[in-house]
Amino acid sequence: MLADAPLLLGICVALGIGLLIGAERERRKGQGTARAAAGIRTFAVVAMLGAVSMALGDALILAVTALVVGGGSMAAYQRNRTNNSRTNRQRDPGMTTEFALLLTCLLGGLAMRDNALAAGLGVVLALLLAARDTMHHFVRSVLSENELHDIILFSAAALIVLPLAPDRAMGPFAAINPRAMAQLVVLVMAISAAGYVAMRWLGPRYGLPLVGFASGFVSSVATIHSMGERATQQPALMPAAAAGAVLSSVATMVQASVVVALMQPALLQTLALPLLLAGGAAMAYAALLFVRGLPESATLTQATAGRAIDVKTVLGFTMLFGMVLLLSAALDAWLGSAGVLLSAALTGLADAHSTAAAALSLQSAQKITAQQASYAVLVGLSSNTTMKAVVAFQSGGRAYGARIVPGLLAMVLGLWVGAWWS
Repeated sequence: MLADAPLLLGICVALGIGLLIGAERERRKGQGTARAAAGIRTFAVVAMLGAVSMALGDALILAVTALVVGGGSMAAYQRNRTNNSRTNRQRDPGMTTEFALLLTCLLGGLAMRDNALAAGLGVVLALLLAARDTMHHFVRSVLSENELHDIILFSAAALIVLPLAPDRAMGPFAAINPRAMAQLVVLVMAISAAGYVAMRWLGPRYGLPLVGFASGFVSSVATIHSMGERATQQPALMPAAAAGAVLSSVATMVQASVVVALMQPALLQTLALPLLLAGGAAMAYAALLFVRGLPESATLTQATAGRAIDVKTVLGFTMLFGMVLLLSAALDAWLGSAGVLLSAALTGLADAHSTAAAALSLQSAQKITAQQASYAVLVGLSSNTTMKAVVAFQSGGRAYGARIVPGLLAMVLGLWVGAWWS
């Protein structure tokens, strides 16, 4: 009996899969001559057919069984179309049930080899079938054409470009890794999309601070510029936009900590206190801005739809990251340690994320010391903060800049106080 336990478990899992999926299909089966051909009993029997086929032989018998089930499903589909035409119905019955029936047969066979995987896939299939109305409404009524385009673009980058990118150092000074660049593109897209979802879901009042925090992982300078433009166009957005702008600097510190922990864990002990003090100062100031602006932004409830992913911004940031790597490696080769700090100061004006990652990459390749890498990270963050102050006044005017600059000054002060203490 113990020897048959795996066999019995597989058959029981297959039966459970058939009953689960069949129960969902039974509720949508309909009545009369137009009803679907497969319900709870049919799905349970088909799942058992798949399991027994694997128990009696191998994948060949399961393939024959699947062909028989597929043929029966196509016959049922043709019958439904014929019935609809006879009753003058123009509705296409669809093929979801037929393909679900075929997949249930295959899952029954899979349950004999890997019952946990088969059970998980069965639950996923049942959820997809049960969420039909919600998914149709979301795609047709909620999701815009631009948003659908962004989803497709992100899927192509994550599932096609990223796996095909070679994982080796290339280019001048061996400074560029295509796989790392592709990972950066996917990460930037994901963060941008997450911020956009927060904006649509929570509205500007709470969404803008969350968008600012999420966008700070991509480019805090760009976020401050964007928030300034929003505040200029809609003065009522000033409190939420300013809070989001300062929170983008918190994201800068968070990402710097994560990058250091992943790329050079030994440096985290040195940089932890400066990053913690700088991020804490920015977070406290952003919270103060948000609380003080609550009465002013009480009427903000709606957010306008737009684009979840800005391709130009993503590609521009990625190109900047590559240029930072090349410039840092070149200056290190030509000028030594002085070149690293000069590179960090210059490139930090554009973006601190890529500056920190480039310095740590050079340290990983043993082209600079750990101390040089630490100072490069701090210099890059400081020069980037200077650029943020300039951009704040340029994009949002004196009122917007005056709200943000005190938080930026507190952040830089915390950064260097922590560095001195460490």
